[in-house]
Formats: sequence, structure tokens, C-alpha cells
Amino acid sequence: LHFGTLMGSRACVRMAAAAWASGFLNALLHTANTFSIPLCQGNVLDQFFCEVPQILKLSCSDTYLREVGFLVVSACLTFGCFVFIVLSYVQIFTAVLRIPSEQGRHKAFSMCLPHLAVVSLFVTTGLFAYLKPPSISSPALDLVVTVLYAVVPP
Repeated sequence: LHFGTLMGSRACVRMAAAAWASGFLNALLHTANTFSIPLCQGNVLDQFFCEVPQILKLSCSDTYLREVGFLVVSACLTFGCFVFIVLSYVQIFTAVLRIPSEQGRHKAFSMCLPHLAVVSLFVTTGLFAYLKPPSISSPALDLVVTVLYAVVPP
């Protein structure tokens, strides 16, 4: 599939710029907020990289408002990205269904469905990692979920 042909090159550039800008904004907010919290329980995490929920567990101050802020900003950015992904796939599937040959449609769908599966895995495991209740949290489960959304999709 040729995204430039289906959607226009300006739309592709705008979507890429929006993804980069939202990713940069999200990272900047998380980094600034993380560096501003006082740590009093050491600096050792039971993860292979610094996850925000794990860092918040090391804080000696009340982190409820920070966690709510993380969730609100992340939820807004995630929802925006999700809307763009859904709209993109609607346009792609509409274009694929207009392909006259059965073999052409099958080839196009075989290219789209694995990407959709990876995006679904990333979104669902990411949502689970950040929205699961603390009562079911364990270091092993946190590590598995982190690997599922940070290592497997790329």
C-alpha cells in the first residue's frame, strides 16, 4: 500500500509530525515530573528500565496527584493517537475493499493485519500496565507486561 497515494503526502507529513510532537511532549512532561520527585527509598528498581509507576513507588512524598496527571496526559495523547490509527485503518480498509481482484485484496490484508495485531498488542498491554489496580501488581507481572509492550512490538 502507498500511504502517499491513498491519503496524500501532506496528510502523511502531518500525521508523522503530530506523532513526533505528541511523543516529545509526553516524554518531556514525564521526564520533568520524574526529576522533580524526591526519592527516599533508594534508587534500585525491579525492572530492566525506569518505568514511571516503578519510580513513583520509590518516592517519599504523596504521588497521587502526579499519578493522576500522568494518567490524564497519557490518556489524552493515547486517545488522540488511537483516533488517528482508527481513521487511517478505515481509509486503508476502504481502499483495499475497492481492489477488484481477490488476490490483490488478500495480499493487501495480509500486509495490514499483522501491523494491526502489533498495534493492538502495544495498546492493550500499555493500558494494562498503567491502569491495572495496585492489588494485582507484582514485580514479575510488571516485568512481563513491560516486555510485552516495550520489547515485542518493536
